[in-house]
Amino acid sequence: MAQMLLRLLTYLVLGLVFGYLGGLFGIGGGLIAIPALGVFFGYSEQLAQGTALVMVVPNVLLGLWNYVRKVGVDARLAITLAVTAVPFTYIGAHVATTLPSAPLRIAFAIFITAIAAQMVWRTFGPRSPSAPRVLPWPFAGVVGVIGGTLSGFFSVGGAVFAVPAMSLMFGLSQVAAQGMGLALVAPGTVVSIVTYALAHDVDWFPGIALAVGGAFAVPHGVNLAKRLPERVLRSLFALLMLAAAAGLVVRSSHGG
Repeated sequence: MAQMLLRLLTYLVLGLVFGYLGGLFGIGGGLIAIPALGVFFGYSEQLAQGTALVMVVPNVLLGLWNYVRKVGVDARLAITLAVTAVPFTYIGAHVATTLPSAPLRIAFAIFITAIAAQMVWRTFGPRSPSAPRVLPWPFAGVVGVIGGTLSGFFSVGGAVFAVPAMSLMFGLSQVAAQGMGLALVAPGTVVSIVTYALAHDVDWFPGIALAVGGAFAVPHGVNLAKRLPERVLRSLFALLMLAAAAGLVVRSSHGG
């Protein structure tokens, strides 16, 4: 009994941390939870992704609601992202559950490192004197298709891709783009967790405990995101992705 209570407390505390960071960066917390479950708890990549989704689903919905209330979300862009993402989320999740863990983990690490590098360049590289080009709203469907596929494949890839994509292609601020990232993944996370559950790649006890802890912390993370300067928020987002990629590489180097 004491051991079970200690496990429960551990997952609740981790859920608070993951939820806070998920609200801060608009990613639902899975980006940190997945490598943590692999490195510290020995989960396979698919099991880590499926278990993280139990936490990510409520975190994403709470985060989106708070971003809508406190930051504002363009409804036309958000609906386009969500509708186009759902079918491709299912396809990506179905494929991911059939793949070996190690290649999937390395692919995820490479993917988020590339996104982080792009954000670092945008933040600290040469500034363009011209205003950013803003694409017409139907192009959000392209982001939805790619983001939905990545969400299914990596369980959190869609938000990670959508945030810089929406900022770069539609001229959104970092905090507004984070709200759009949550809009993209919100319906697809439900599709993903069903797919992972049917493949028996979900550990429910830790997942539910993480979700309970995360639910308390997400609104506080969103509050901080709204207050931080654009440059600081973008830099922290990139650092988080690099740290997550490093964790995945460490896990793979130990043969997991």
